[in-house]
Amino acid sequence: MILVTGGAGFIGSHTVRALHDLGQECVLLQRRPPEVPERLADLPVHVVQADVADLDRLLEVGRAYPITGIVHLAVALPWPATDDPVRDTGRAVDAFLNVVRAAQAWGVRRVVTASTIGVYGGVAAEGGLAEDLPLSMRNLHVIPTFKKVTELLGSYLADATGVEIVNARISGTWGPGGHLPDPFFPASVLARAAATGTEPDLSGQIAPPHAEDALDLCYVKDTGRALALLQTTPELHHRTYNVGSGRPTSNADVLAAIASVEPGFGFDLPSGGTGPVTWLDTTRLREDTGFEPAFDLAGAARDYVSWFRAGHDA
Repeated sequence: MILVTGGAGFIGSHTVRALHDLGQECVLLQRRPPEVPERLADLPVHVVQADVADLDRLLEVGRAYPITGIVHLAVALPWPATDDPVRDTGRAVDAFLNVVRAAQAWGVRRVVTASTIGVYGGVAAEGGLAEDLPLSMRNLHVIPTFKKVTELLGSYLADATGVEIVNARISGTWGPGGHLPDPFFPASVLARAAATGTEPDLSGQIAPPHAEDALDLCYVKDTGRALALLQTTPELHHRTYNVGSGRPTSNADVLAAIASVEPGFGFDLPSGGTGPVTWLDTTRLREDTGFEPAFDLAGAARDYVSWFRAGHDA
């Protein structure tokens, strides 16, 4: 069985479904009451209420289920900021260490842990971002800062413990169950507005979006499948993998894809984007796991808009 922390969440639920498709039974760890999420109700999943920061409770899971692998997606970060950042930092680091402690105790061979495309922030580069690119050590945002710390700890602990710890640098991700609004890119807000015939509310963006702004944008069903492949592929040759579409997608591209599904959606974004055009080089992922995205941009827009039309929301 594969333990998926955060398995009821956005990326986690799609990862669980992808693992099921690969023949794996999953145990979902969540802090909420142990109920099977509606989106996974058709699968034979097990749900346990526990917090990765509680080591004793976490270790109980391995006594109840034969855990053979871990996909660690639970968010354990001191963000949004609180009045005790030192305490929250210790809790975040301890949560990751507890996952490794559990892997040792259960004899788990591989832990796949979520990192982020944000670790490349501050890197002076354009084009494809490869995993061996030197990273900036500046603290630009709490999420990539803590993910870089976790990657370094994981590299040390993999050598010291013998547990295979794999970092998955996940790209911008959109699709059913996603964050609304996502503060970093407007794709999900645009898809919902098109499906519901409403004006997009972009007030939740960290910065005003422009048509030319671009990033590696991956549909969540592809992201989940890539993570499942990183957990189940018998042999991996690296410790860090970019997980994304392997191509840049601009906001203008997203608008065009949505308009191809909803011709009446005539919303436009202003020009003026000045950021570099970058994307994740996914050569390692493709070569080691055979991953290829199943959704092109138009297919992703069609699937997502249909999901909203069916009455779903974030």
